[in-house]
Amino acid sequence: MTLTPELVERFVAIVGDRHALRDPNDIEPYLIEPREKFGGRTSLVLRPAEVEEVSAILKLATQTGTAIVPQGGNTGLVGGQMPDESGQQVILSLSRLNRIRSIDPAGNLAIVEAGVVLKTLQEAAEKEGRLFPLSLGSEGSCQIGGNLSSNAGGTAVLAYGNTRELCLGVEVVLPTGEVLNDLRYVKKDNTGYDLKDLFVGAEGTLGVITAAVMKLFPLPKGKGVAYAGLASPEDALKLLGLAQSHAGPSLTGFELMPRIGVEFSVAHTDGVRDPLQERHNWYVLIDISSSRSAEDARETIEAILTEAFEAGLVEDATIAESTAQEQSFWHMREAMSHAQRPEGGSIKHDISVPVARIPEFIAEADAAVLDLIPGARIVSFGHMGDGNLHYNISQPVGADKEAFLARWVEVNKRVHDIVRSYKGSISAEHGIGQLKRKELSETKSPVALDLMRRIKTSFDPAGIMNPGKVI
Repeated sequence: MTLTPELVERFVAIVGDRHALRDPNDIEPYLIEPREKFGGRTSLVLRPAEVEEVSAILKLATQTGTAIVPQGGNTGLVGGQMPDESGQQVILSLSRLNRIRSIDPAGNLAIVEAGVVLKTLQEAAEKEGRLFPLSLGSEGSCQIGGNLSSNAGGTAVLAYGNTRELCLGVEVVLPTGEVLNDLRYVKKDNTGYDLKDLFVGAEGTLGVITAAVMKLFPLPKGKGVAYAGLASPEDALKLLGLAQSHAGPSLTGFELMPRIGVEFSVAHTDGVRDPLQERHNWYVLIDISSSRSAEDARETIEAILTEAFEAGLVEDATIAESTAQEQSFWHMREAMSHAQRPEGGSIKHDISVPVARIPEFIAEADAAVLDLIPGARIVSFGHMGDGNLHYNISQPVGADKEAFLARWVEVNKRVHDIVRSYKGSISAEHGIGQLKRKELSETKSPVALDLMRRIKTSFDPAGIMNPGKVI
């Protein structure tokens, strides 16, 4: 249905004029996503603050056939939070549903609304002596609802799992306006289908998550961070095995970085420097969290590095001597994505392959990319501990940016074909959104796709929820 002035007024009446944005200048920030890859237009952004308001919006949307695009912190990288170019889709911002309803330190859980910023939850948990372990580069602006809807990953998946594993239950407004209260407060609950898993990772295509019960953990008593230079991904893989044998569940981060990625971070990020004097082909960031003490974390890091040096796996290494140094090591890693922008066009891949095959994948994918684009600069980095790499390709020095980016689909296909041959995933933590929707048909079986369509139709027969995304 056309978004007529009369219909707009009906939507505005639900949230009040103050919280319904219609001025193009007010709307503009909601239409700018991090990669500036996905355009979109809308004449209305609704900002409800109560579940009842979300319910009324979706009920009216279903009755009138109005498309709704849920949006959290607008940090998504695959266009899942963006409207299309028609100007007829309404953005539903969850930023005002931002209350932490309660924190239960004894039960190790927090009940939070969808618009709570990730960093806010981390800090609130820490005040209670607890840890909320989800950690992302965008944690200062991304929101819990978006984290859940995209099943966000991050740097701590190795120890704590994706957002899906951190969620006990959800409160969801369905397209009909019905509110599903599935806020579970216990870890053991075998009472039928686990409905939350239909909405976590669904990217707002089945309903709107308005609140969730999130798991907390005891705050670590000690932390150790090491930065090591080594010769190859093969050595990094062996170092991972060694670190796991020493640290077990205390190994909370294991990040792989290439020399070119470190050089980009140092060149283009204020305050970042390489803590090692000599250059190395590859680097690893190791994070240990101890439930005992800082000394225990330090001893574990030292034991790992000592054995690694003896085995010839590490060429040089340093251990952070302060919290500030730990943060500076991580800052280098977290800056790696943004540091590629000043180098020109970058073709992105968020992939995962079996951990044991990461070195093999890098070698095969590098050869394939350089065959397509000689001189391309490959920045392959990420969460080696869980098999997730951000396999990014910066344009050759001096190349035309637009001509390079025009080959995005061609390069994606070559890389993703290799990923599929390794039984990996073309979307490890960013989601499908608009970017990978067409490729999903090459990745999922016909039976799986049919089931997904049937679920979508069952929940959203009017097709109002985030159309054009995922499936």
